Amino acid sequence: MYEYELQQARSAELLRRAEHERLAREAVRGRRAARREAAERTTAQRSDGGAENESHTHLLRRLRFARPA
Repeated sequence: MYEYELQQARSAELLRRAEHERLAREAVRGRRAARREAAERTTAQRSDGGAENESHTHLLRRLRFARPA
């Protein structure tokens, strides 16, 4: 009888963990979707600004490999 109760408790704990992980994944999905929508909105607002609003960080990157001597 003791083993049965122990198994029931383990099963209930696994179900609780699974539900918590599902909720966490859903929250992350929602945040990602909100971030994507915000990025799309800012891109749409910036699209009429032209090249002035674009980032120029690609010009400042280091070379991937060292130059030969």
